[in-house]
Amino acid sequence: MTAAVKMSVAKNKTRSRKYLILFIIGIIFLYMILSSIFFTVDQTQRALVLQFGQPVGGIREPGLHSKIPFIQKVVFFDNRLMEYDVAAAEIYTKDKKNMVVDAYVRWRIVNPLLFYQRFKSENSYSIIEEAKRRLGGIIVGELRRELGLHEMQEIISQNRGSIMVTVTDTTNTKLAEDTQAGLVVLDVRIKRADLPPENQKAVYDRMRTEREQQATLYRSEGRRNGQEIMSQADREVREKIAEAEMRSQVIRGEADSEAARIYAQAYGADPEFYAFKRSLDSYQTAFKAGSVILIDPQANDYLRYFGTAKPPEGTVLGNWDPPAPTDPAGSQGEPGGDKAAAQEGAAGPEGGD
Repeated sequence: MTAAVKMSVAKNKTRSRKYLILFIIGIIFLYMILSSIFFTVDQTQRALVLQFGQPVGGIREPGLHSKIPFIQKVVFFDNRLMEYDVAAAEIYTKDKKNMVVDAYVRWRIVNPLLFYQRFKSENSYSIIEEAKRRLGGIIVGELRRELGLHEMQEIISQNRGSIMVTVTDTTNTKLAEDTQAGLVVLDVRIKRADLPPENQKAVYDRMRTEREQQATLYRSEGRRNGQEIMSQADREVREKIAEAEMRSQVIRGEADSEAARIYAQAYGADPEFYAFKRSLDSYQTAFKAGSVILIDPQANDYLRYFGTAKPPEGTVLGNWDPPAPTDPAGSQGEPGGDKAAAQEGAAGPEGGD
């Protein structure tokens, strides 16, 4: 009895293990069946269902969708803005200069069905890579055509924005010429525009020469302007100095005239004192130490203020007034006593000699 129970329990465990394995296999198979039937589309994507390579059922929007397993497959397309770096290309400008232009493009898939039909390829390229390859060729062609209408300076700095807008519009037009491509080009920009390596040195040398010539021209103009300013300043200085000297001469002349008038007015009040003062000034100039002057006292009136009268002995000099000097011009009209005194004073020195 015990052995039969044990055998029965063992059989039940073996049967339960088989059922569990079959259940797990069934779950896995059901998951595979459901996953091959249902699929989800993300918010950033759009999808197409292909049956034997042909799209069926239109565009699938974000959400849960179904398909026939093993017959149909799903292709997902990114609905976001995408960026593609165009291969660098050598382009000739209007002024016959070649440039190596490196550009990039921003684009978006607006119709996955048309995009798939336009860019599906029999080669090993994926749909996105095929679209990029064709888009790059169109953009390079439009860049060559548009940049060939402008000079290098315009491309580098002045009209680059308007040129890029034109390239963007013509690219979209070119994509829509034959059939709708299902994509739109939003922007084309030049990342870099360089000269070819073999031309860079020659162009840089020419640019350096042009800048040196321009600098020399600026220096010469500066020197010329400096000389003009210095000449103008010197002329103004000379004019101001001449004007100042003229004014000083006028003022000095007016001052001398006023001084002469004051002197004349002052000395006119006492002419005799004026003559005495002038004689003293002349004595101070003429009589210097070590000088010898020969003067005839009889014929020269120069020493007329040097009187010959001497104070009496015992007279205090501060209380003695010498007699007035003899006036030769008026000696004829003077009394006999004064004339005799003058002759005696004149003869005194001769007798002494």
